[in-house]
Amino acid sequence: MPKTSTEDRAWIDEAIRLVEADANRSADTHLHTLTIPTPGVDLYLKDESVHPTGSLKHRLARSLFLHALCNGWIGPDSTIVEASSGSTAVSEAYFARLVGLPFIAVMPESTSQEKVALIEWHGGRCHFVERPPDMYEAARSIAVECGGHYMDQFTYAERATDWRGNNNIAESIFEQMQQERHPCPTWIVVSAGTGGTSATIGRYVRYRRFSTRLLVADPENSAFLDGWELDTSDYATGMPSRIEGIGRPRIEPSFVGGVIDDMLRVPDAASIATMRWVSDRLGRPVGGSTGTNVWASIQVAAQMRRDGQEGSIVTLLCDSGERYLSTYFDDGWLAARDIDLAPYVEALAAYERDGELPGPA
Repeated sequence: MPKTSTEDRAWIDEAIRLVEADANRSADTHLHTLTIPTPGVDLYLKDESVHPTGSLKHRLARSLFLHALCNGWIGPDSTIVEASSGSTAVSEAYFARLVGLPFIAVMPESTSQEKVALIEWHGGRCHFVERPPDMYEAARSIAVECGGHYMDQFTYAERATDWRGNNNIAESIFEQMQQERHPCPTWIVVSAGTGGTSATIGRYVRYRRFSTRLLVADPENSAFLDGWELDTSDYATGMPSRIEGIGRPRIEPSFVGGVIDDMLRVPDAASIATMRWVSDRLGRPVGGSTGTNVWASIQVAAQMRRDGQEGSIVTLLCDSGERYLSTYFDDGWLAARDIDLAPYVEALAAYERDGELPGPA
């Protein structure tokens, strides 16, 4: 391996300063209460949409850049390449421009046009593949061809973040909950894309010896739940998730099943119906993965009520619904894909009225 020149080391030092300065300029994300008709159970949304790039993936992209810079994997002449269904690519394009590097996102053709536009606005370039499983090899090949660096979020997400603290998302949640009625969450509910967030939260909970349990909600077609139940890391469905940013056709290297207490399959129609339900209650649009998280959270709340248990649940508002106006908020788009929201819209209306969740679960 060639020695790092004085000039390259100076560039790396400045790039790390720029990335760290971005973190220092950003306040912590908000923790909102979402009123639910389940007495004794409080539900909170950790609002990751307020990051500079508008999603939970801003944390991941920052960690991946610092990880790669400190490992000497990227330098002043590197092209950054990533395989992503959208939000990670938006955030990485932001950080690439921040340190003055070109960026290429390799993504499925089905990625929302709103996300594509954001990547390009941040100075990135998009390379599309027809089949989502082809993203990985295409990204590797492009990185080799241009002498760049493949960030590989699906491998490095769980190791790039300091799970012991350093203001990671888990530490932030527990600090913000200190003055609440039930300060130690009974459950934290998240969904998985890389698995990095669930790994960070699950490890932190165990490290700090909290009684909190972690539930991971998984959309249709995703391999995570089946692989977790079978206790195997080589399970694959080969099918793409329709909820952008979460669910994968294979078990990703960053998915750490041993830190998860339970998992729940969430139908896509339930995710989208709940996304719209939450948007109405907050007065602003949220994305599909937020719908997945909240549907799973109210299932947990209902079970806590049946068990006579009080406590708190924390889940994530992952990104803004403005990225999905042409997809999940478009009835024509849903009809073309035979996604029927009606049973879940009715179930949510009954939940609001009676505090119970009838019908599909």
